[in-house]
Formats: sequence, C-alpha cells, structure tokens
Amino acid sequence: MTTPDVLYVALVTIALLLDHFVLWRTFLRRSRDDPGRARVRLWSAWMTMSWTLVAAGVVLWSFESRAWGSLGLVVPRGWWLVGAIGLASTLVIMYARTVARVARIPRSRRTRLQNQFGELAAVLPHTRSELRWFVALSLTAGFCEEFLFRGYLIWAFRPLLGLWGAAALSVVVFAAAHAYQGPKGVLSTGILGGLFTLVVLLFGSLLPAIALHALVDIGQGLVAWLVFRDLPEEGGGVAALREST
Repeated sequence: MTTPDVLYVALVTIALLLDHFVLWRTFLRRSRDDPGRARVRLWSAWMTMSWTLVAAGVVLWSFESRAWGSLGLVVPRGWWLVGAIGLASTLVIMYARTVARVARIPRSRRTRLQNQFGELAAVLPHTRSELRWFVALSLTAGFCEEFLFRGYLIWAFRPLLGLWGAAALSVVVFAAAHAYQGPKGVLSTGILGGLFTLVVLLFGSLLPAIALHALVDIGQGLVAWLVFRDLPEEGGGVAALREST
C-alpha cells in the first residue's frame, strides 16, 4: 500500500467509528420521539457516508492509475456470467415467493411476525415512504459495502495476509461494522459476508456480490414492510437495540 492507501484505510476506520459512536447513538436518541423520522435520517447519513467513501476510493484508484480489474470491477465471462445471473435469478424467485406468502397473511396474524425480526425491526421500513428510502439504501449498501469490504480491503491487505487472510479480515470487519444489530445480527451478518466473499473469490468479480447483496437487502426490506405496514410501531425493537449497545 502507498501512503494515500494508508490514509484511505484510516478514513474508512474513522467513518466506521463515527457510525457506531455518533450516528447510531443519535438514532437511538431520536427514536424515542419519532422512530420513522429517525430511521430516514439514519439511512440518509449512511448513504452519504458510504458514497463519500467510495468516491474517495475511486479518486485514489484513478490517481494511482490502477486497473479496475484488480479491484474486481469486471464483468464475469462465459459460464461464470451465466452462473451469476442464475444465482441472482434464484434469489429473486425465492424472495418473490416469500413476499407473495407474507402479503396474504391477514393483519391479525402479522402482529406476531414482528417478533421474528427482533432487534432489526428498529431499522427496517414500516411505511411505503420508508420502503422507497430503504430500496435506495439497499442499492447503496450493495455497491458501496462490496467496493469497500470485498474490493478494496481484500486488495489492500492481500500482500500482508495473503488472499484468504485478507478475505477473512474483510468478513470480520464487515460483521463488526454491523455491531448495532446485536450479537445474533453480527453472527448472521458475518455468515452472509462470508458467502459474499466466496462469491467474489469464485467469480473473480465484485459485480455478482453487489447484485446479490442489494437483492438480499431489498428482499428483507420488502418482507419487513409487508409485516409492519398499517400496524402500530412498538418500542421493543429500539429498546432492545439500545440495551445491546
């Protein structure tokens, strides 16, 4: 890594700390009065920070005249492309079936489904307007988090730790960045991050992981909206998150 790379890694680290110790705690405080507005503000801050980090990374990469292929920003070739499209299509079909099933559940039964989201309920969409914001957040997370964690982070630490060591580090950092979800959320996020990492290493490209990441987040948000819409919001989700931080 060059000196600008070290500074960029430091910038990403500062941003993650800012997220956990400032943005998240601000969200918890605001949620006491207006959970919906607090969610939108948090999502806006996340998107702004994510795209700012990616923009800085793109400028650095261009300044160093590096090939985008070494970052994984290439289209898979041949059967790898077919396989990537197949994975994305399978995921879409799975979520479509889930969405169709949840959409048919009557309101009286949906109340009991809220508990299945646990601590994540506090940061998932509850209204149609919030769903639109969440889709934008999901697309942001799909591209930006893959660029940072599966792209740049693996590239930066590969000379020091080797490919698998850098990949393992990226999974750990990715999971830690979602510490607001509590221990179970960190574990599930780590597993998901591990799967995305395997996709990147297998296909030799960030693009399939970007698509899968965005689809997973959008699917989760859509299912949550179908469950929470038209139901009174309970404070349990925010309270549980507050206790876990």
